[in-house]
Amino acid sequence: MPDSTPAVQHTGATPLLQTVGLTKRYGTLLANEAVDIDIWPQQIHALLGENGAGKSTLVKTVYGLIQPSEGEMRWQGEQMVLSGPSDARARGIGMVFQHFSLFDNLTVAENVALGLDGKESFKDMSARLEEVSRVYGLPLNPKREVWQLSVGERQRIEIVRALMQNPKFLILDEPTAVLTPQEADQLFIVLDRLKAEGCAILYISHKLAEVKRLCDTATILRDGKKVSTCNPKAETAASLARMMVGGEIGRVKAAANRQTNVPRLVVNDLTLAPDDLHGVRLQHVSFELRGGEILGIAGVAGNGQDELFAALSGERLAQDPDTVVIDGRAAGHLSITQRRKLGAAFVPEERLGHAAAPRMKLSENALLTGHAASGMVQHGFVNTAAMLKTVDRATEAFDVRKARRDPEAASLSGGNLQKFIVGREILRSPAVLVVSQPTWGVDAGAAAVIRQALLDLAASGAAVLVTSQDLDELTEITDRIAVMFHGHLSEPMATVDASREKLGLLMGGSTLEQKEAAHAAGA
Repeated sequence: MPDSTPAVQHTGATPLLQTVGLTKRYGTLLANEAVDIDIWPQQIHALLGENGAGKSTLVKTVYGLIQPSEGEMRWQGEQMVLSGPSDARARGIGMVFQHFSLFDNLTVAENVALGLDGKESFKDMSARLEEVSRVYGLPLNPKREVWQLSVGERQRIEIVRALMQNPKFLILDEPTAVLTPQEADQLFIVLDRLKAEGCAILYISHKLAEVKRLCDTATILRDGKKVSTCNPKAETAASLARMMVGGEIGRVKAAANRQTNVPRLVVNDLTLAPDDLHGVRLQHVSFELRGGEILGIAGVAGNGQDELFAALSGERLAQDPDTVVIDGRAAGHLSITQRRKLGAAFVPEERLGHAAAPRMKLSENALLTGHAASGMVQHGFVNTAAMLKTVDRATEAFDVRKARRDPEAASLSGGNLQKFIVGREILRSPAVLVVSQPTWGVDAGAAAVIRQALLDLAASGAAVLVTSQDLDELTEITDRIAVMFHGHLSEPMATVDASREKLGLLMGGSTLEQKEAAHAAGA
């Protein structure tokens, strides 16, 4: 495909960063093959491609995490060889990773300090951290410990830490994947400001609407090769997606004859105190989810979604067994394994560390959740063949791309790992599936595969609960939507009646605050 004209033309100047024939080999696998990119000051340059297309390899090379096999990089016209990330940061290259590089037991300020050069006192650095986060509209409390923070707040740490290094070139890998629409809008203001100040930005995202809104130029990778450079503002989301995958994206479609049946997941007046001082107390949460139905839960991150997932999955137990009922069985007091034996399956928000053990093979990760009800353990012995069969089935059904049959979970790209995790649970044919952020950070093709699988599971008679910050996702696949605010859950409404305006009011607490006050008055 011929390249189209970029939105911003540069003449008579030198690119800030160039990659020339950049190639990276892992054995016989070509992760990047002869990639040429020019990135200019005052430019927001999108890097697009499917999961496994070579985006992460390219940016890790530019950031000094890995060394190229062939080709070279040029910084302001001169050849650049990086010894590591510290060398990149010294030149003014910053990066915000898709997977957080934070220590849970350290404070926000301590985590930020680890990424800086240590030339200022901790007190001064903490004050500057608070000031930078305030000025850019990404508020942080330097004294909070990371384990107490929501995923959205953790993302803020990564972004603010990068901004505190005054970068000339900033790489952002899926920066809005865990941000609310309001937080994303604020980030766009920040990026436009950085661009105006002369910063160059390399922007990786699967949200093509925001690429069109924000970016001046887009480079598309496919199978490790550059296939096009274009002006995203002159393209449609569909045309960008076609360039990424080399064909049409399958449309998500619900079964025409899908019928709801008996209640399969019922929550009765669930009230649960948080397990830490900064957590969210669940307050009188009640809903009924029938087989054949998909119920979506929207809300700003940190309003009790994590606590609700923990209560439904069995990570947190309720005093009253009847507060959670799975297929007619009281389950509020049951463990995760016991709930799985009742036919429930769970996909948590955080891929690495919660849904999958990074340094364990995919087959071993399959065993971690499948041992209770999938035939992987027979008479006390682990059935390795059954474990590998699960990996193979998930690989084929969900197009999981990997270098080997059974690699470590951490070796997969974020989207491919997400497809494996979702596939691992869906292939068990659960009666109830509770999934949080099912398409966080995955490309358009992978998102379509996952969403269609959720619809197909519901069509088979399962009850599916989806928590997502992506309102477009919820309106595409759900039958009803409810909103969480300060631990309260709104009354579910039919998705066809759930306008963005209604959902926005509920996400801001306009009616749920009244519900909270009513419960307090009746207490």
